[in-house]
Amino acid sequence: MPSFDGGRRSWQDLADRLLADTARHASPTGSLVSLPGPSSASGPWSDGMEGFARTFLLAAFRVSGAAGDDPDGVLDRYRSGLVAGVDPSGPERWPTIAERRQAVVEAASVAIALSETRPWLWDRLGDDERQQVVEWLSGVVGTRGYTNNWIWFQNVIEAFLAQVGGPWNQEDLDRNAEIQESLYVGDGWYSDGAGPTGTRQSFDYYAGWAWHVYPLLHSRIEGRPLAPVHRERLTAFIDQAGELIGSRGAPLLQGRSLTYRFAMLAPFWAAAIAGVSPLQKGATRALGADVVSHFLDGGAVDEHGLLPIGWHRGFARIRQLYTSGSSPYWASKGFLGLLLPDGHEEWATTAPSPVRDTMTVRALHAPGWIVVTTPADGIVRVLNHGSDGFRGPAGAARADNPFYQRDAYSNVTSPELAPEAISSPLDSHVALLDAGGAPSHRDVIERVHIADTVAISRSRVHWLDTESADAATWASLRRGPVVTTASVVHGVHELRLAWWTRPETAVRPVAALDGDSAWPDDPGPWRFRIGGWPLPVDDLVQSTNGASFTRADGFTTAVVPVRGLTVSEVTVRSGSNPFAAHSVTPWAAQSTAAGPGELVAALVVLSGTASDTDPSVAGIDIDAENVRVRWNDGTVHLVPTRGEVQA
Repeated sequence: MPSFDGGRRSWQDLADRLLADTARHASPTGSLVSLPGPSSASGPWSDGMEGFARTFLLAAFRVSGAAGDDPDGVLDRYRSGLVAGVDPSGPERWPTIAERRQAVVEAASVAIALSETRPWLWDRLGDDERQQVVEWLSGVVGTRGYTNNWIWFQNVIEAFLAQVGGPWNQEDLDRNAEIQESLYVGDGWYSDGAGPTGTRQSFDYYAGWAWHVYPLLHSRIEGRPLAPVHRERLTAFIDQAGELIGSRGAPLLQGRSLTYRFAMLAPFWAAAIAGVSPLQKGATRALGADVVSHFLDGGAVDEHGLLPIGWHRGFARIRQLYTSGSSPYWASKGFLGLLLPDGHEEWATTAPSPVRDTMTVRALHAPGWIVVTTPADGIVRVLNHGSDGFRGPAGAARADNPFYQRDAYSNVTSPELAPEAISSPLDSHVALLDAGGAPSHRDVIERVHIADTVAISRSRVHWLDTESADAATWASLRRGPVVTTASVVHGVHELRLAWWTRPETAVRPVAALDGDSAWPDDPGPWRFRIGGWPLPVDDLVQSTNGASFTRADGFTTAVVPVRGLTVSEVTVRSGSNPFAAHSVTPWAAQSTAAGPGELVAALVVLSGTASDTDPSVAGIDIDAENVRVRWNDGTVHLVPTRGEVQA
């Protein structure tokens, strides 16, 4: 594939190539674009509609931003597919919203694309054709049950219907506005839904590519500027979201729907289009060039010119039940910048990529993260003390969600995704090992403390009596104690601490999940294990030293025991990582049982610089209120424990 320089022409050329290569998978009328890959839970009929809608969105951004210039005639192709898809008696019709709930998502893309291309497509349809489009879209009016980013699908569909004289419902919009405000956490962050206990802790890329992008597209449908509340929140979000992209263009790998890849650029473009970006002019263009080049260089577009399910190359284990071979084309949102016309100052201004020259440590309070970035090696590390994506079901056996409930995420590593890695979590995970050596899983992450360099959270843990994470074989759950973890950041170093307490003796009340009382308590004894970063690697014949592994390019993952951990090794897994064929995860564990309040600690390292792996903790002191961490350079950090940790 030709090199990508990030200029408007390179974006347009990439869009044209993707549209041309997906066209080969269209049905005779073009209404169904069925791309290679597994079927989603909605079935292949819905998947074909998805392929149409998501590539139509890409075509709309490409043609609209070029003021109708359409040298390949893609809108003629989509006009044919649209007319066939909404024909209720046609052989290639789309499922209605009543037949497939997924149609709500795709109808939103159709509505946006029709609005953006209105002079060249909608206005040229016949009256009967327009009426059939309205009738198909109208299936969303008066429906309810959307309690996450889906409210915006209904909003944009009904906004378009209102613009073309179709039906819409003010009660739908009022209800959605209330849901939106109930899920706004602050600092530009939305939780994408709430958990069974009401916690708003589902933070991932949906905060950007849904909650901040659809308000802009909604305003464009209505022909008005972005509302002040959305302008302010978008600005605040971009100021923080930029921290999650490394200096070499690699974005954070965390959360669901990661196969949308560079769709994560959409809110950056939205801010530029709305004129509210905190970045200097030209910086969004430079950032986009870095990110897209990162994915193209990693093989995100395969030998057939398609975007397979995966992150870099194809990797099916990254999918969710709603993911089909067509789903990756929500990467179309990353092309939102094409709505900026040629000559716009964002295209015309040359600016460096918006990265810092020195290491930064920043607490993002809304999602409960401490973000540590090192431009020299391009690594972004997120220490997670607030995002769990928890959905339950309460009372049922459940595994840690590897996309949300790990202790840490980065832009150069991935949580391990093979069934055995999900049922027995190790990577970036603090576990209590039961009497048989099985690791615990955690539930809702409860925040205890977050500051610039110290974050603390806890969760009541449990064990699964199963050998795989296949829901069909889950047998039972055993309840455990409350495990508290803390991250203390000093430069590139993270000191990870952990201790456990019984729920009935915890200083702070522990949130209970309805239904869990039916499960038995595990009697113990338990011992701690701290798992490090899973470094992806294709060649395993490299440097290993205890609980440390260094890749050929110098990247190192290590767990350095500091207190209470006497056994340390590395574990190799194959076929469970979207970056490479194998991964190497260091870990350190206790050899004897841990008592309540017994503190364990280890340095957990991910670095591209060998010197960063040197231990630098001078000592750990415990008093009635705090754990005092002393570093070799004289720095002292206090970890508030309120007497839970025993000296």
